[in-house]
Amino acid sequence: MKKIFLLILLSFFLKGNAQYNKSIFGKNPIINLENFQSQPIHFGFYLGTNLFDYKIDYKKPPIQEIQTLKSTGFNVGIIGDLRLQEYLHLRFEPGLYYSKREFVNPDATTSFGNSRELIGTYIHLPLLVKFSALRAGNVRPYLEGGFSGMLNLSSNQNASDLAASEERLRLKQWTLNYELGVGIDIFTEYFIFSPSVRGVFGIGDELIHYDGPGGPGQFTDNIDSIKNRAILLNFTFH
Repeated sequence: MKKIFLLILLSFFLKGNAQYNKSIFGKNPIINLENFQSQPIHFGFYLGTNLFDYKIDYKKPPIQEIQTLKSTGFNVGIIGDLRLQEYLHLRFEPGLYYSKREFVNPDATTSFGNSRELIGTYIHLPLLVKFSALRAGNVRPYLEGGFSGMLNLSSNQNASDLAASEERLRLKQWTLNYELGVGIDIFTEYFIFSPSVRGVFGIGDELIHYDGPGGPGQFTDNIDSIKNRAILLNFTFH
C-alpha cells in the first residue's frame, strides 16, 4: 500500500518536467481548474491508510495498563461535495476501512491467554464541514470537522453468552465519532489532488459489558469504557 502511494506521488509531482512544476508552484502559475469548486456539487474518490487505537477508561487504577498493539490498515471510498458558499463546503465521504489491533491485558491470567486480536472491517459514514482558505495560485489549504458513524462488519455483538465465559471482547456494531482534520487542495491541469490527515475520536463506549453469571471476567472487569481513536491519511482525487 505504501508503495502505491509513493508511486502516485512520484508520477504526479516528481516527473522532472519543468513546465509542469511551473504550472503549479511557479511564481506566475497558470491557474488550473479555476471554476471547478464553484460548482454546486462535485464528486471524487480517495485511497488512504489508517492507524486505529483505543482510549480505555478504567473503573480503578490498574496494576498495568492495557496495551493496544497497532497495525497499519487501508481506506477506500468516494466523496460528495456540496458548495454552501465560497469558503464553506459540506462533504459526505462514505468508505470502507480495514484495521487490525491486538488487545493485550498484562493483568489477565486466563486459560485463553492475555491478548486478543481484533480485526475490524468498517463502513465509515462521515459528514464533514470543509473550511477553505484563500486560494494561492494552484494551492488551497483547508480545515475540516464533523461527525461520523461506523458500522463494524466484524463485530461480535450478537455472539452468545459463551463469548463472555471464554473471555472474548464483545464490541458494538455501531459507534459514533467526531473528526477533525487538515488538508490541502493542489490544482493540476486535469484534476484536484488533496492529501489530508484527520483524527477520529469515539464518543460512546464500544464495549458490551457482561453482567451474567460469573461476572465479566478478568479481561473486562476493570474496564469502564473503550472508545475508538484513529489517524487517517487520505489521498483524494476530484
